[in-house]
Amino acid sequence: MSDRYQSFTKTPIGRLAVKNLGLPDPATLRRYRAGDPLVTGTVLLGGRGRLAESLPGLLAPLGIDTAAAGATEDGARFQGLVFDATGLRSSDELVELERFFTPRLRSLDPCPRLIVLGTPPELVAGPERVTQRALEGFTRSLGKEIGRGGTVQLVYVADGFESSVASTLAFLLSPKSAYVSGQVVRIGTAHATAAQTAALPGGGAPLAGRVALVTGASRGIGEQIARVLHRDGARVVGLDVPQAASELQRVTDELDGDWLTLDITAPDAPQRIARHLTEKHGGVDIVVHNAGITRDRKLANMDEDRFGSVIAVNLTAPERITAELLAQGTIRPNGRIIGVSSIAGIAGNLGQTNYGASKAGVIGLVDSLADELTDGITINAVAPGFIITQMTAAVPFATREVGQRMNAMAQGGLPVDVAETIAWYADPASTAVNGNVVRVCGQMLLGA
Repeated sequence: MSDRYQSFTKTPIGRLAVKNLGLPDPATLRRYRAGDPLVTGTVLLGGRGRLAESLPGLLAPLGIDTAAAGATEDGARFQGLVFDATGLRSSDELVELERFFTPRLRSLDPCPRLIVLGTPPELVAGPERVTQRALEGFTRSLGKEIGRGGTVQLVYVADGFESSVASTLAFLLSPKSAYVSGQVVRIGTAHATAAQTAALPGGGAPLAGRVALVTGASRGIGEQIARVLHRDGARVVGLDVPQAASELQRVTDELDGDWLTLDITAPDAPQRIARHLTEKHGGVDIVVHNAGITRDRKLANMDEDRFGSVIAVNLTAPERITAELLAQGTIRPNGRIIGVSSIAGIAGNLGQTNYGASKAGVIGLVDSLADELTDGITINAVAPGFIITQMTAAVPFATREVGQRMNAMAQGGLPVDVAETIAWYADPASTAVNGNVVRVCGQMLLGA
């Protein structure tokens, strides 16, 4: 689906209107294509703390060129800036952020990537806790200033997990994170061990030999999730309702995958899914709960069936399927459980009390299981904002335009943006990334 307003802004008349009327001017986002390098320019490293010395060694195997702050920078341009703020222990030291970023903000290539590394505030105390919490306000605000398709993220790294940041930096520094900005990622704060997470991403096929179940895989976001996981080496098992069988089979045949049709709300659905995965694939490594429905209506006009059906598909079914797969040991060690939440579950949405409740419940599922899972199994979620699909194309024009423009990038995202975030979670090197909910929303201007 094309963004006609964005196309208009690239015309001579559109450029004039943007300049004279102060209209939104969405940048053309750079997205990853198979075979591309992760980063095409230089990443400048600065700051002082637990990660400063190890960062060049972590990024070099990923093919990312780095330079140290202060080393012959005159006239140099940068694709990324990474500042290690784990050494900041008092609020007066926060000025170091300004000293590093301000002189270099006009020396950035298009679609730059800025990252601040910190220590989880909940793991420290006193002035250091105050200082580390302040990093969230800094990065979220800078994300709304950066422009030119740039992104800004904060990555909190627990002590002892310094070697576990490679897969996260690879994602956040690359075009794979094109529509992810203003986010806070926590590494090593939920149940995990450093020994399980020391491996680097596995090159062009980090998911080779792994089996991925994707629900709602016949079209839209689910189809893109299946395609990206396949690109990264996974054997995809697509699942959808019987009515979507022909579309599902078309997708999975193209990916040399497997498929299964059933109603995930059926009483025996979890058992049937577990049996299929065990008998045909010997288990599963990645479970993506993408299937979802909407039945919008203001609560005053809502009936029980409309409310309950959304809860059943979007929340109760993922709960039951996850519980069954874990109980039967179907999810293999270092496996991944990934939920698809929504901005509606964080900020709410008019006429979506049922949908908002279901998507907030997905976040609750992450919270409830993150510290209970063993054997390196993790659970995380994505929370998409306005993603351009066939469904959103049917939204009234005015509502659609507001949805697309009310974010720091002034545009809607694409299904592949959600899929790339899920692929980062799915990476075997992301075991320390557990219990996270990352918004794929271009940093919406409203909501948490």
